[in-house]
Amino acid sequence: MGYQGADWLERPERIEEESPDRAIDALRIKSGSTVADVGAGSGYMTVRMARRVGPAGRVYATDIQPEMLTLLRQRLVREGLSNVEPVLGQSDDPRLPAAALDLILMVDVYHEFSEPQKMLRRMREALKPDGRLVLLEYRKEDPSIPIRPEHKMTVAEAKMEVEAEGFRLTRVDELLPRQHILIFTKP
Repeated sequence: MGYQGADWLERPERIEEESPDRAIDALRIKSGSTVADVGAGSGYMTVRMARRVGPAGRVYATDIQPEMLTLLRQRLVREGLSNVEPVLGQSDDPRLPAAALDLILMVDVYHEFSEPQKMLRRMREALKPDGRLVLLEYRKEDPSIPIRPEHKMTVAEAKMEVEAEGFRLTRVDELLPRQHILIFTKP
């Protein structure tokens, strides 16, 4: 999504449609953790992660659009959050520190990657051993979800692509109204 669509990321209905706080709860992010929001956009999930890791933790918020990072920085100032580091990524590299992260979250982002295998390799390098890679993707299995099919993924599609890059699917949660929570672990 281009930065021109940032308003859609911040729409009030998103709370009901996606239950973002329930999603963050399901991830069991601990205070003091080091995490990343890949495809952070305007920071909708970033700020939730920042509150969860607390002042002793760190959130790397990466996006390939400088305009989105400008919106994110403005939001961080408004919300008084200092534990987030905005990062300008590339289409083949989120530019995250090596072996530093406990968790990487991607919300409705993975299907947008132009070079998913390269991105997955770079994210695997950024995770600590047993680190978690989490995809929230609209359920393609459910035709009633009002999102275009190219913006959805099945569990089987995600499993095949992500496991091919050395991850292991360890948990699937279907507790959100429209999205899978797919948790992969770096062995």
